[in-house]
Amino acid sequence: MSELSFFITSQGSNIAYRKTPGSGPGVVFLGGFMSDMEGSKALALEAHCKATGRAFVRFDYSGHGESDGNFADGTIGSWADDALAVIDRHTEGPQILVGSSMGGWISLLAAKARPNRVKGLIGIAAAPDFTVRHWAELSGTDRQTILNTGKLEVYSDYGPDPYVFTRDLFEDGWANRVNNGPIHLDIPVRLIQGTCDPDVPWQTAMSIADNLTGDDTEVILVPGGDHRLSGPCDLKRLIRVVEATAQEVS
Repeated sequence: MSELSFFITSQGSNIAYRKTPGSGPGVVFLGGFMSDMEGSKALALEAHCKATGRAFVRFDYSGHGESDGNFADGTIGSWADDALAVIDRHTEGPQILVGSSMGGWISLLAAKARPNRVKGLIGIAAAPDFTVRHWAELSGTDRQTILNTGKLEVYSDYGPDPYVFTRDLFEDGWANRVNNGPIHLDIPVRLIQGTCDPDVPWQTAMSIADNLTGDDTEVILVPGGDHRLSGPCDLKRLIRVVEATAQEVS
């Protein structure tokens, strides 16, 4: 396992990351909402990159995993800033971003912000603009709770801790929408999506593909696939797609 390291961003966040040295194009893994860099997808990619001599970085957004900060203080914009800081300071040359769930949204933002560095993007159940959809699905009572108290705690099947949705998160998410019109990226994009994902409808991947302006986009639908897509076959598929993309952009 790569060494755990920390650095301070220009925004003052103390970000935890693990870097595997190697050749390019490098791979950066971006995790999901309330997730961390110790998940099976990140670890499988790290092991593959180490075995093949490819550079790899995984990290925790502020308020996630080993990084400092309060989760409830984070927003899509601040977590995107964390990702850009990692790319700018701890990678060299062309990079392929692999974003899981919310990480898919942040990958799109980062790719738009760093077109000279990001040369490929792979989304796993990519969830751009999920806060907009989530707000629309909330009951009137839950919306009022957020407006009155500034937050809402929601328990899920993914762990014992509640998901915290803040008013700032929703407002910032609206300001950082990317899937509400053309997505101007001319790079290889691969979108891996389960058809039985309870959190991100498979139609989301089709919508992203329709909005991308580049001509090298593929949607890979996994029949019966869930949101995590972290089973043995899922990990083999992910590694295969990442390596094929790396070969394409080399």
